[in-house]
Amino acid sequence: MANFRYHKISKTKKIRYISKIYKNSLSIVFLHGFMSDLEGEKPKALLNFAKKNKINFLALEYSGHGKSSGKFTNGNISKWSNETSKLVKKYAKGQKIIFIGSSMGAWIALKQFKIFKNQIVSFLGIGSAPEFLEHIMWKKFSKKMKKETIMNGIYNLKHGNYEYPITYQLIKDGRKNKVLNKKINLKIKVTMVHGEKDEAVKVSYSRKVLKLFPNAKKKLNIVKNGDHSLSTKKGLKIILKELKLLI
Repeated sequence: MANFRYHKISKTKKIRYISKIYKNSLSIVFLHGFMSDLEGEKPKALLNFAKKNKINFLALEYSGHGKSSGKFTNGNISKWSNETSKLVKKYAKGQKIIFIGSSMGAWIALKQFKIFKNQIVSFLGIGSAPEFLEHIMWKKFSKKMKKETIMNGIYNLKHGNYEYPITYQLIKDGRKNKVLNKKINLKIKVTMVHGEKDEAVKVSYSRKVLKLFPNAKKKLNIVKNGDHSLSTKKGLKIILKELKLLI
């Protein structure tokens, strides 16, 4: 995908991002999932949608992800959320924002509400996984796995064809970044799209997110036979349809 640029956060840290600016007041900000990047089908489809409709677009790869600098094992929710805030401040300055968070990206999006509450007009979650480190990983670790993580500072978690290096600092940092205990009273549109056959994150997570918004116009779209990523043609079509309704 063309349009890639690098944003220098410090002397040693640069974040790869995509930004497409149009002269209007609305920005779509896409936040990808854990150990993901911007090479997938979702960011491509969303960028094309933004270009077609002449809407500003921003997506970034957190440090240790994709082609951004830094080691994945040094990263955590605090760092990735701060990097996101910095880029949103720079590339969606003063604009109305629609946050789109995929999996962990929904957690990072929820972290942005404090900072950009006056700019956010809607939020779209895809297989939302806030606080997944504690509830989906740590709580399901066996005693042996927990012991190994604490002693070595890391555990290589095998899941399907992937191996996730889960550091103990990542788990501990996740606990400092709770989002499911604070209501967000904004009168905005909030839509959750979740695959019915998502084996990584239960649909109940999307329901938990919707409960955080007592004053929002809320919707949950459960995709029949849909998986976690919803990157199929059908999944993308549904995501774009819901995005149109939010605009």
